[in-house]
Amino acid sequence: MKAYKLLDIVLLIVGFLGSWFRSQGDLALENLALRQQLAIFKQKHPRPRISCFNRGFWVLLRRIWSKWNNTLIIVKPETVVKWHRQGFKLYWNAISRRGKRRGRPRVSSEVQELICRIARENTSWGAPRIHGELLKLGFEVSERTISRYMPRREPDEDKVTKWKAFLKNHMDGIAAMDFFTVPTVFFRQIYGFFIISHARRKIIHFAATFHPTAEWVAQQLRNAFPYDTAPKYLIFDRDSIFGGLVLKTVRSFDIKPVRTSYRSPWQNGIAERWVGSCRQELLDHVIVFGELHLYRLCKDYVSYYNEDRCHYSLCKDAPEHRPVQKRPEGKTKVISQPRVGGLHHRYEWRQAA
Repeated sequence: MKAYKLLDIVLLIVGFLGSWFRSQGDLALENLALRQQLAIFKQKHPRPRISCFNRGFWVLLRRIWSKWNNTLIIVKPETVVKWHRQGFKLYWNAISRRGKRRGRPRVSSEVQELICRIARENTSWGAPRIHGELLKLGFEVSERTISRYMPRREPDEDKVTKWKAFLKNHMDGIAAMDFFTVPTVFFRQIYGFFIISHARRKIIHFAATFHPTAEWVAQQLRNAFPYDTAPKYLIFDRDSIFGGLVLKTVRSFDIKPVRTSYRSPWQNGIAERWVGSCRQELLDHVIVFGELHLYRLCKDYVSYYNEDRCHYSLCKDAPEHRPVQKRPEGKTKVISQPRVGGLHHRYEWRQAA
């Protein structure tokens, strides 16, 4: 017990001496953070209650001070990230409910029922045919709205089998591209763009922007496929950005564009799976500040994903082949090398000192 008390005293003295070499700004922010937590602990409750103001304080402090987690006692750093996600949802809920209704006018129940009725009575009809019939009846609705309200049909097993066979037989020459969104600390939306190879699940290219355009995507394709590195097929969805200019750029590389069906993300499943992995293994644990911050984080994750991460579909290998390391002779130990800021690690044999 005396040894523990002596160690505490030594740590206090070291911390006091270290404060002489810190800036006044760091000391002021540390003092503010500790006082805020002390005010919470003074509450007359068995378990201190953390108000929305306190949550907002820590989300903002994380934005302006890099050493915020060194003084955090009342909760875990992961909880602050969770508060930011909750604030993002509340922010957009408030915007959607404020003032007059935004977006397209609501489709009446009569039109919705009529769309479902026509789709049931004509199983071979798609949204364009149903849209034509409704126009002849005097209903002003868009074709995309009809696609949204059509009853979901069971997939054609023959088409599913053919699609799977196509992916399997042409895997070495297939790549896919897609977008995903990431909220910033101030609730702005950043768009991440990536291209993934089907052969080894390798991320070929990644970029991020606040304002994606067809011209920007075309330039990313030029950056991703220099010289003779272009695949034979490129899979992507029917986003409006992937329109005429992007299709023209894809064909200029002698790539055959393969566009997925409407509302069929499973047809680009490898790309969708990477987005899920990126969220679970990186984005759910951080708060993104801006475009450059997201680019730096994802480049680190892509490097880990391509070089270190073991994949089930590759028989526990990495996209860039990771050889089995044999145990060296003599006294050895396993060391861990942090990846992606310490969220993941790579393990290797090293000679013991």
